[in-house]
Amino acid sequence: MASPLTEQALGRCNNTAVRKAARHLTRFYDAHLSRVGLRATQYAILNLLAQHGPTTMAALAARLTMDRATMGHNLRPLERDGLITIRVGQADRREREVGLSELGAQREREGRTEWNAAQILFEEEFGLEDALAMRRIMARITRLEIPTL
Repeated sequence: MASPLTEQALGRCNNTAVRKAARHLTRFYDAHLSRVGLRATQYAILNLLAQHGPTTMAALAARLTMDRATMGHNLRPLERDGLITIRVGQADRREREVGLSELGAQREREGRTEWNAAQILFEEEFGLEDALAMRRIMARITRLEIPTL
């Protein structure tokens, strides 16, 4: 019989719990996306560009709840591999506009097949309703106005 999920078994740190789950789920999606040479974060970037078109680096970082430095770090390999283009912003020359190349659009379509397979398997294992509830809770967390020091 499985042991009950007590506070002691679960731990007390919310951050640790979320990060452990995120790493576990990321490894699962990374394994699927590796079949087309992508990682989950790279696919998320390509998918956003495919859905919404070219956007600034700052807007892309905001959509993924990343800081600009982390976004830049994630964009470099995509640009190196010819999957995205980065150019000076048209409205503001200080900005950088990120767009999807033809090769990037093709890789995003290939990745979508693998992402869909991962999504289906996860939802079968975890449960469709629980997966939706989890996404709602995670969205609430990202919208929280938590004071920092």
